Amino acid sequence: MSLNKKQSLPCPKCGQLTDTTIWNVITVKDSPDLKKDLLRGKVNFFVCSSCGYRALMPNAILYHDEDKKLLFSFSPCNSPVKTQELFDKVCENAEQSGELKKLEGYNLRFITNINDLMEKIVIFDLGLNDKVIEVLKVMILSKEPDKAQHRDCRLGKRDGDKLEFMIRDTEEKQIYTCSVPVSTYETIYKNVMQSGVKPYSFNWELVDNFYASRIMNGFNNIK
Repeated sequence: MSLNKKQSLPCPKCGQLTDTTIWNVITVKDSPDLKKDLLRGKVNFFVCSSCGYRALMPNAILYHDEDKKLLFSFSPCNSPVKTQELFDKVCENAEQSGELKKLEGYNLRFITNINDLMEKIVIFDLGLNDKVIEVLKVMILSKEPDKAQHRDCRLGKRDGDKLEFMIRDTEEKQIYTCSVPVSTYETIYKNVMQSGVKPYSFNWELVDNFYASRIMNGFNNIK
């Protein structure tokens, strides 16, 4: 069941109070329209009714897609140290509560960036695996290693037999596109799975570029 609460919040810019709905749980089966709003950037964003100021609210979201066996725990965070602390806590709570026994075959993801959350929804909607997509993204950025530090890469869409990625360069303030054949994805998927990585989770996972780098260096999640 999707859950929310309503609050009247002051605008950080002008101080005007604005009635705001904060979603804590999104269950796709019960609320397909809410999933669409999430992908459109309309969920848990504060928009001032007076001056129009807009910002993501610092509230956690639990996203559950039962049909696709997805459970995403989203907690907005910019600090790598804090992210690790939150992730460790989520894993610890899962082990202690015994919830993992009920989530066999699920992909469990801990996410701290709203754009990453939306990307992962798109990835699984396309029938793809985010671990393989992250490996592809690392490979794309490695083509220009001198620029990789100020670039980020995200899957945009599937266009026929190609996957289109968006590359944002924060230094050049430009957005580029890169197309990768689906056949390349399929080859990498086969290689990654043969290495021992499973297309499902044993516990909560933080699947990002660091995770992809570990896969490329021989890491797997066999348990």
